[in-house]
Amino acid sequence: MDAAQRELSDQIDQATQRLLDDARVIPEGDLRAPSLLPGWSRARVLAHLARGADAMRSLLIGARSGRDQGAHAGAEAWQADIERTAAMSGKDLAAELADSAMALRTLARQLPDQAWQVRVRVPGLAPFPAAEVLTRRLVEVELHHCDLGTGYASADWPEVFAAMELAEPMRSQRADRLGYQPGSAGAGAARGRPVAAWKPGQGLPGSLLGPGRGRKPLPATW
Repeated sequence: MDAAQRELSDQIDQATQRLLDDARVIPEGDLRAPSLLPGWSRARVLAHLARGADAMRSLLIGARSGRDQGAHAGAEAWQADIERTAAMSGKDLAAELADSAMALRTLARQLPDQAWQVRVRVPGLAPFPAAEVLTRRLVEVELHHCDLGTGYASADWPEVFAAMELAEPMRSQRADRLGYQPGSAGAGAARGRPVAAWKPGQGLPGSLLGPGRGRKPLPATW
């Protein structure tokens, strides 16, 4: 891990800690309440982040071994894992989020230098170097923390993240969160987006892992 990657890893640590500080104090009833993502509860957003860390760790394991290893077993297994995690108690869900983040961090810190250049594949996205996994994880944590609707908003982003050069669709996804009203769970609807019910196989808006097998790529904004 070079200096730039270590700095990114440190930023992920800090972003994850901020997320955990909020997640651990969300009352159980509020966990089941809507997030700012149409049709998604706060528990589902946190579950997505926990399982997302596992998926990114899987990509790095593949890069370390030189094998073409996917992020997850497939769309159905992915959705089932999110469902299972979202149904956990608040305490267990926070622990799952912390444990998955630490497992990803541990592997990333130990990854051989040459492995970072190995190209990894995610369904619906063009192959990208393993080094981009760190950027994707940082963006996913920061954006989905805002999506919780617990008061954390773009104004709370560290300056280095707010000014970071990002490729599409990450740049548009970050810009999309600038319009959130802090603490308002109805912000998505207020901005003209219908609050549609979630359906099995539907991707989480703003996901940086890409769609599962058999689904169309997600748009840059939702």
